[in-house]
Amino acid sequence: MDPSADAATLKPDASSVGGGARIQARARIEPVGDRCLLIRLGDSVDLSTNRVVHAVTALLNAAVDGDAGLAAIVEVVPAFTTVAVHYQPSRCPREGALPSVYLTRRIEALLRQDLPDVAVDGRVVEIPACYGGDFGPDLDDVADRCGLTPEEVIALHSGTPLTLYAFFFSPGNPFAGPLDPRLNVKRRASPRTRVEAGSVAIANGLSSIYQSASPGGWNVIARTPWNLFDVTAQPPTRLRLGDQLRFKPISPAEFAGLLEPRP
Repeated sequence: MDPSADAATLKPDASSVGGGARIQARARIEPVGDRCLLIRLGDSVDLSTNRVVHAVTALLNAAVDGDAGLAAIVEVVPAFTTVAVHYQPSRCPREGALPSVYLTRRIEALLRQDLPDVAVDGRVVEIPACYGGDFGPDLDDVADRCGLTPEEVIALHSGTPLTLYAFFFSPGNPFAGPLDPRLNVKRRASPRTRVEAGSVAIANGLSSIYQSASPGGWNVIARTPWNLFDVTAQPPTRLRLGDQLRFKPISPAEFAGLLEPRP
C-alpha cells in the first residue's frame, strides 16, 4: 500500500533492536475510522519487523504515561507489522487540526527519536502437542507438499523455538514464527468448517494454535491439550508476546492425561 498524503516517512535503518542497539523505523501513519491511527512499520512478517513493532509500542506506552499531549490515546495494540493507536477524539484540543491530524503530528515527532531497547527473547515455553492422526489431519499432506516424511515435518516444527509475534483471530490465539523454510506451505485450498480447539496449524511461514473451535484454512498438523486463554485469569492469556514457543511431541495417551478444560 502506498503511503497516504499525510503519512510520516522516517529514516530506515537495518540494525536490530536489543543489546544496546538503537534503531529508527520507516513508518506510515494513516487514520482508520475516527478513533484509531494505524502505524505501518513493514510489509513482511518477520522477526526484524516484529522487534520494531514492539519497540514502537514500548515508546508510545511510555510517552502516553508522561506526555499530556498524548492523553487522548486509550490503547496501543501491536500486531505483525503494525501498531494500532486507539484514541478518544474528545480528549484532543478542540481548536486547530482534526484529532487524527493532531495525533499524527505528535506521533511523527515522537518516532523521530531513537527507539528504546526492548527484550528480544521472552520466556521459553514448552507446549505439548500430539502430531498426526485425528490430532493433525494435514500432517501427511504437508509432508507430501514439502517433499518430507511426516517424522521430518514433526522434527522441523518442534526442533526450533518460534517467536510469538501477535495474538490474532480470537482471544489468546497466538501466531509465531519463523518456521523452518522447508515447511513453507500455503493455506489449504479448501478451508474446514470446523477446526478443533487446540489445533496447531501452519501456513505462510507461521504457526498458530486455534484457541477455540472455529472454521479455518490453515494446515492442522497437531493439537495441544492446553487451554491458552482464561477470561477469569490475570492476565487472561497464558502466553506473552515475545515468548519462544517450543512444541514438544506427545502421545495420544499423554494428550488425554494433560487435557485441560475450556470455559
